[in-house]
Amino acid sequence: MRTPSSLLADRWHPTAETVRRAALAALVMSVVIVLTGGAVRLTASGLGCTTWPRCTGESLTPTPEMGLHGVIEFTNRMLTYVLCAAIAWATLAARCATPWRRGLTRLGWAQFWLVMSNAVIGGVTVLTHLNPYVVALHMVAAMALVWVAVLMWERSKEGDGAPRALVAEPILRLSRVLVLVVGLLVLAGTLVTGAGHHPGSSGTMDKPVRRIMLDYDRLAQAHADLAFVAVGLTIAVIFVFAAVKAPRAARDRVRDLMLVLVLQGLLGFVQYFTDAPEVMVGVHMVGAALTWIAALRIPFALRTRADEPAAVVPAPDAPAPAPQATAV
Repeated sequence: MRTPSSLLADRWHPTAETVRRAALAALVMSVVIVLTGGAVRLTASGLGCTTWPRCTGESLTPTPEMGLHGVIEFTNRMLTYVLCAAIAWATLAARCATPWRRGLTRLGWAQFWLVMSNAVIGGVTVLTHLNPYVVALHMVAAMALVWVAVLMWERSKEGDGAPRALVAEPILRLSRVLVLVVGLLVLAGTLVTGAGHHPGSSGTMDKPVRRIMLDYDRLAQAHADLAFVAVGLTIAVIFVFAAVKAPRAARDRVRDLMLVLVLQGLLGFVQYFTDAPEVMVGVHMVGAALTWIAALRIPFALRTRADEPAAVVPAPDAPAPAPQATAV
């Protein structure tokens, strides 16, 4: 059965470079949406639009009475459409490429459904009047989107054959442990923000600020401990990769992760002792996304995937081979 995408594939044949650029654009937009979502949270603009999916009960767009908060919240909502357009470009490019990149197409659709689920979570956030747990879940879902976007971008630079490891299996497992630790670090940071100065709402005289009901100082200490573990493990991985002569790309990516972790650590300590100013926390949130990306890219540099071998199909008009005489 013919579909619009298959009809487009008959007329548009993007190059491999186009597919990679489209996947990168989707990844960039997934980070941008983390930035704008952070702006909504840090400015307490989550109720800038008082309902969902409309901005108010009578208007799709914010009214002048809503002020800056309405503009910030509505802008974040509108950028979701830009994100969807970037994901659609990447998905269609993978579908129309020759040969058809089926795995990449599925990853594009996975990003689309993650965006839709995050939009629903955003709506629940508004309808629950910025419940801090839902706000935190909103951030976690955004990081899940970044994860799949990184996966699609890295896969767009590989073939579709079976993966072949470039290092021993224990080294691959070590890289995955590093990814897990960084993921826990990002999750802990989300909880710290929800329990501390920026849970998502500013509160009123009648309704105090709602925060995650966990001890802020203990969460901050756990977050700092995970940061030390991540830094220590990254240093260990740097030495291990050098000892086993891991691919240059893998060693470069671990150093990139180390640099981002150090910058994030310095920023985190400064914001802790300065009562977490909004701009600094916003930079820290974007840094968290970049740290997550840096960690996720390391295992991909430890393997290679060639193109699948083309099937050998005999020509339809080729004469049948002559029978060979057999000795009696």
